[in-house]
Amino acid sequence: QVQLVESGGGLVQPGGSLRLSCVASGRFFSISAMGWYRQAPGKQRELVATITAGGRTNYADSVKGRFTISRDNVQNTVYLQMNSLKPEDTAVYYCNLRVVDQRVWTDYWGQGTRVTVSS
Repeated sequence: QVQLVESGGGLVQPGGSLRLSCVASGRFFSISAMGWYRQAPGKQRELVATITAGGRTNYADSVKGRFTISRDNVQNTVYLQMNSLKPEDTAVYYCNLRVVDQRVWTDYWGQGTRVTVSS
């Protein structure tokens, strides 16, 4: 069973910072990528940032320059450092794990951690 456990969410004032963590555990083979997605109330889930096993990163335009994604490949952990937070960053943030097994890829999702940016 694959499980993603997220932590680090909470309430923060505009301009503040948070660091999200996601630990992947269970039975899987090669990791293709890990990433963070978010879903604000009444909106679709959207990509925030991804990082491949090789270290290539991708960011949504709205978070470029403010957020940084990183990985610990040994511990299968992905982080999202969020700086200069804005109210529009308020959302539930979900960790994503994409794995490949016999050339078949599968996505796994965490339970989500809530980030609220408000004064």
